[in-house]
Amino acid sequence: MIHPPETFATERLLLRRPTLADAQAIFEEYAGDPEVTKFLAWHPHRNIEDTRAFLAKAESQWQSGRRFAWALTQRGTEHVIGMVGCGVRAWQADLGYVLGRNFWGQSLMLEAVAEVIGWLLEQPSVFRVWAVCDTEHRASARVLEKAGMQREGVLRRFMVHPNISSEPRDCLCYSRVRGAAVPQMPLQDVTRGR
Repeated sequence: MIHPPETFATERLLLRRPTLADAQAIFEEYAGDPEVTKFLAWHPHRNIEDTRAFLAKAESQWQSGRRFAWALTQRGTEHVIGMVGCGVRAWQADLGYVLGRNFWGQSLMLEAVAEVIGWLLEQPSVFRVWAVCDTEHRASARVLEKAGMQREGVLRRFMVHPNISSEPRDCLCYSRVRGAAVPQMPLQDVTRGR
């Protein structure tokens, strides 16, 4: 089990553990916005109670060590503009994130994601950090690429994005790994049993 920090500080952001007091800002900035949640795996929150329930679940997951979420605030403010989260299982961590529409195009999410990835890969037990995004979500793919993640391929029919379709959609898979890669045996050697 890893022990995440309560906060991260970057040049422009403070990432901190969210509290129930953040519900209003989260609902207004992104959780209730259909445009922001278009490519996410959950429906927009209908009301502040949905957001409070989400925050209660996030706290429970943090306590259990299953998932960790950090609220994004700009330095010098307490107002939440987005969130980054990760789940750690065995030697790998999956990453997810969301940012309010008013803050798109400023590389704020890149700053936050790069910080969390860097911390995860410093953990002795974590060798792989990975994330997926819908094949049509180019902005998210750019964040992952600029954060130093490599595209591994397309996961076909991988995830339902209910704000687009009730059927699973194709997703791009990205990862960043720590440590040396295992040398690949040429295919002809594998078929000859070498």
